[in-house]
Amino acid sequence: MNYNYDQQMLYDTTVAKLEEIGVKLKDIAEIVLLLQKEYVEDLTLDECLENIEAVLKKREVVHAVLTGLAIDEMAQKQLLPEPIQTIIAKDEKLYGIDEVLPLGIVNLYGTIGLTNFGYLDKKKIGIIDELDKRKKKSDSLKNVETFADDLIAAIAAAAAARIAHTRQK
Repeated sequence: MNYNYDQQMLYDTTVAKLEEIGVKLKDIAEIVLLLQKEYVEDLTLDECLENIEAVLKKREVVHAVLTGLAIDEMAQKQLLPEPIQTIIAKDEKLYGIDEVLPLGIVNLYGTIGLTNFGYLDKKKIGIIDELDKRKKKSDSLKNVETFADDLIAAIAAAAAARIAHTRQK
């Protein structure tokens, strides 16, 4: 089979997959605004949203997001082999691949992207915090969002870095 996906279709699919887990682009834009408002005083939520959309239109970004969300979905359906099924479902502390995959996103935007990602991974702001609490609240191993919170942090960090690069005085 020859699958040929255009960039708009990949973007639309990625946005739909994010919405399936309860994440709207506006939720991410609010995080970006929080990260950058101190440095760009006339920054608007709409500009943050435009930068998120630009980040999500990069092929490398949608590939990382769709891959991570697919792994979460497979783990939720218990389709992964052991021991990785339990490792991902429990989001074990020393399992770092859920951070490594999103680093592919932030590395496209340099050091600012990387430091923003580290900050968001530690502070768990906005929808990132909601995703993290949702997976911790679940008693079963069926509510798996191991990659989701880190992917959202990476998208926000990348968009904030993109703003910093384009709005630098």
